Amino acid sequence: MDKVMKDLAPTGKLRAAINLGNSVLAQKDEATGQPKGITPDLARELGKRLSVPVELITYDAAGKVFDAATKGEWDIGFVAIEPVRAAVIAFTAPYVIIEGTYMVHKDSPLKVIADVDRPGIRIAVGLKSAYDLYLTRTIKNATIVRAPAGGGKAMIDMFLNDKLEVAAGVKQPLVAYAADHPDMRVMDGHFQEIQQAMGMPKKEGVDHSAGAAYLRAFVEEMKASGFVAEALKRSNQTATVAPAAK
Repeated sequence: MDKVMKDLAPTGKLRAAINLGNSVLAQKDEATGQPKGITPDLARELGKRLSVPVELITYDAAGKVFDAATKGEWDIGFVAIEPVRAAVIAFTAPYVIIEGTYMVHKDSPLKVIADVDRPGIRIAVGLKSAYDLYLTRTIKNATIVRAPAGGGKAMIDMFLNDKLEVAAGVKQPLVAYAADHPDMRVMDGHFQEIQQAMGMPKKEGVDHSAGAAYLRAFVEEMKASGFVAEALKRSNQTATVAPAAK
């Protein structure tokens, strides 16, 4: 257990990176100003298991969480599994799966997911988000335009202000936005299943296998026990609890 503690809480506390840019995973409690939601709940439960205090370090975009991974700012984080990130972060299996999809203006000629990848179409994304990384690999004809900061809200602001054709993002926030803005439409289906996982920064020349193994086992227990499902329910969020790791 000493090696686990050294890997996961080297400063004597568990510093957890929380991405407030994805409202499915974390939200700001208006009453207290503190983060709430499934990722703060998981961080606090892990801290309880390790018997260490938990410090929640907030970011407004997943790209910023990733950028901070090599700077020693956090010990555990909650970001989507992506090949680019896996070079820097040791991931668990996913704990939830959410969908990436498109939002367009209601009168847009783009009707289905397959319509989007064509010349002249500009897709708004959040810089270094999971869907940015995925679309960068897969889009062949359309142009990807990246909002540099601020997560999903900044992406939607850019989509509107720059009069872009498509906004790409996590399905639930896009659906919520469209419900309040009847001039918008969210496409059926998805272009990506986003696997949200816990992870810890890889450190060159350092064996962190004990901490990584503990984190993987923790995520599996949280899924199997119903903790993940209950945390989603408490925060009024809808997502698919990921299956057990094979």
